[in-house]
Amino acid sequence: MSVAAIEPATSAPQNRIDLLVGKNYELKLNQSMQNLFAEIHEETLDLSHFIHVFYELMQAKLDPPLESIWVYAGLTFRSRNPLKDDLLDRMAASKDLFQLLSSCSVSCGSSKCIALLTPVVFEVYKLVVKLFGKDLALKRERKAMREIMSLVEGILGYIIVCCGKDSIDEWGSLGSNSTTSFAELVRIWIGSNNGIEAFLPLLSGETIKWLSDGKFCVGQLAGVVIAEVFLLELCLKFRAGIAREELRSWAVGSISGFRSFFFFETLVRILLERVLAVTSLLSSEDEVLLRNVLYDAVILVEYSFLSPERAISIPAEHMKCLAMARLIITYEAIELFRGGGDQKRAISYIDAFSNSLLPSQIIKWGSSQIVLEEKLNISSGSSPKALIKWLLNLEDRGIKVFDDSISKYRTKLVLDVFKADLEQPASKLEDQKVDDDTLFTIDNNGADEDTDEDKMEQSMSAAFVAAAHTMKLAENGGRKRQEGRSAENQKIKFVKYDLCQNSDSVRARSTFVRNDGSDSESEVENPISDEDTETKEF
Repeated sequence: MSVAAIEPATSAPQNRIDLLVGKNYELKLNQSMQNLFAEIHEETLDLSHFIHVFYELMQAKLDPPLESIWVYAGLTFRSRNPLKDDLLDRMAASKDLFQLLSSCSVSCGSSKCIALLTPVVFEVYKLVVKLFGKDLALKRERKAMREIMSLVEGILGYIIVCCGKDSIDEWGSLGSNSTTSFAELVRIWIGSNNGIEAFLPLLSGETIKWLSDGKFCVGQLAGVVIAEVFLLELCLKFRAGIAREELRSWAVGSISGFRSFFFFETLVRILLERVLAVTSLLSSEDEVLLRNVLYDAVILVEYSFLSPERAISIPAEHMKCLAMARLIITYEAIELFRGGGDQKRAISYIDAFSNSLLPSQIIKWGSSQIVLEEKLNISSGSSPKALIKWLLNLEDRGIKVFDDSISKYRTKLVLDVFKADLEQPASKLEDQKVDDDTLFTIDNNGADEDTDEDKMEQSMSAAFVAAAHTMKLAENGGRKRQEGRSAENQKIKFVKYDLCQNSDSVRARSTFVRNDGSDSESEVENPISDEDTETKEF
């Protein structure tokens, strides 16, 4: 977008902008925000006279506060785009907003660039809901659908580019103005009568409460934006009839590409909810299928960006909270499929969990709360249920295990574990093995830690795309197993793919466990050499 498209009709004199430094800048920003919100409370319809004020504030800093860009873009968007019902007109307005925000934030850190897309996602979501309520067989509606899918893919591409850059602003507040809350910023877009729930329509329940409890950092808001665009794209793919296996592959590839702790944290918190907030886009049956896809992507894959070595900038308490939330959703997923008769999938989740880093991380934290003389009575190979029972025991002894945002699940966990013990002892299910099923795991650790970051990103992306495009999954069950194969000779393989290398490709066999208890084999082209492929057999 050209500079002319960003500048207001009446630009501020340069000497006036030059005076906005230090405390003068803070005072000007605070006063301008107070004046703006006072008029919003009074339901003033025309706020265009604030545009030049926030343009000055935006231009006065190389890396302006999020508020200045947020308000300037919001007021400019409203002044240029009066409310219209035509889908294509609204689509064009959403594209203009995306270009405006990305242009205004070009000198900002990656997390701020992504966080500023929140209004774009809000506008696109409203378009998708409106379009899904129309007859998609009509030519004009089909064109609008293509435009929406193209825009969402463009937003995802922009986010991936941002995620590829070093981010030094993740833990910064929403801006230098400490008096501005996110709830107030939302009013720029939806008025004074609506709240965060309306502005973040793909989040719900405790996830919204977590965001509403106080100020949070730019990185967390960026993670929320990524999660919403991620869910929106999955919903569009569901409505387009994309096969579930392809959706799973896309989800895994996207999570690996984003490499965002805060996005993954938001995704896990979304899975803690009983119902995903996609009911306005998908049927209840598709909502269940989407949850299953997300369970597979979150539980069966161990992502290297979550390892302690890679997540060194994340506070230990934050890592602990995520670990506890992951433990809960893994346990709930296991019980869900076990109760539905899909024992293979339940066992695959248990095996994936037990062979991940998560149990040892949780045990390490728990053991640090216990006096050395006590016996640990837990092992790193323990199941999710065994670990939860151990942690609940620690809480009964006065040790705070679950943070406030997920403590509401404690009572439910106690009841669920008690019920599960009555129905089936943990050892009965957890001692079983998946019959010749291979868990789909990806390890995108680079073999050379000193490799240039850009080359690593390119090779990782190319490697996953190559693997995803060569994946052929049968939809109607797996092939017949060879007869005569004895049960004791069957194996479980955990294949780790190093997506940061671009060596000659080799083929690895993987099997996904289907919802109906049958299995379907897939052939994945692994873009690394045999010696770089780590295979564990049990």
